Amino acid sequence: MLLTRILTVAFLLPLFVGGLFYLPGHLWAIALLPMVMAGAWEWANLTGFKAVFRGFYVLLLLVSAIAILSVHEFAQSLIIDRAVFAVSAVFWLLLAPLWLKFSWKIRSPVLMAVTGWVLLMPAWLALARLQERPWLLLALLGVVWVADSAAYFAGHQWGRRKLAPSVSPGKTWEGVAGAAIAVAVYHALVWNFGFGPHAPGLAFAAAALVAILFPLSIIGDLFESWIKRQAGVKDSGRLLPGHGGVLDRIDALTSTLPLAALIVAGLLQQG
Repeated sequence: MLLTRILTVAFLLPLFVGGLFYLPGHLWAIALLPMVMAGAWEWANLTGFKAVFRGFYVLLLLVSAIAILSVHEFAQSLIIDRAVFAVSAVFWLLLAPLWLKFSWKIRSPVLMAVTGWVLLMPAWLALARLQERPWLLLALLGVVWVADSAAYFAGHQWGRRKLAPSVSPGKTWEGVAGAAIAVAVYHALVWNFGFGPHAPGLAFAAAALVAILFPLSIIGDLFESWIKRQAGVKDSGRLLPGHGGVLDRIDALTSTLPLAALIVAGLLQQG
């Protein structure tokens, strides 16, 4: 399984990085849409939508993305971008923790459809907008990737105490501790040898951003685990060998990237 995971990453990562650096902004945003559509299909499946409504839901998110791209082309989209990111921030900072704490089992198709939109569209928009600063986007993605990998290995090696047994029995506090240490080391290296020499005044802001993103990545992971547990499945899909579905790979990104994009936009405007 580990070898399969590595091979999948080895195939997809160069495509992702190549598109990030070499595609024009509008083509990059369009290239990301298959991920959104696959994620929408998986979410519709997890929430129990019938097949005909799954297709309609995928189409709905596709139309939403096209509408956002159109606004960006023909008008000032800053307000819309920030509104979308703010909705995501409210969900992940307030609603998702409460959802997990009280183990809500929401059956309303409308509420679950809206939730899926809040998970997928802001994350896609953040990836699209942050492409303007590709190295910064990679650094932000690295926080999530390092945390996820370190938690996986530390949890398997030393995991004893369960983090949230009713939500995801495989996750442990030891895994969280390993991820926290790895993220701290990663941030120190990236900042000291990458961004720090060029922006020394942003040291505190960068550290605060990482400190916020790390717990949010855990919440995103746990939230998707709870939805899968409610649906009675182990993975959101089978599209990515060794990883499961698209939602299994972007769960932590849905909770972190929109807020990161919102904060970065605010810092850049102040600068």
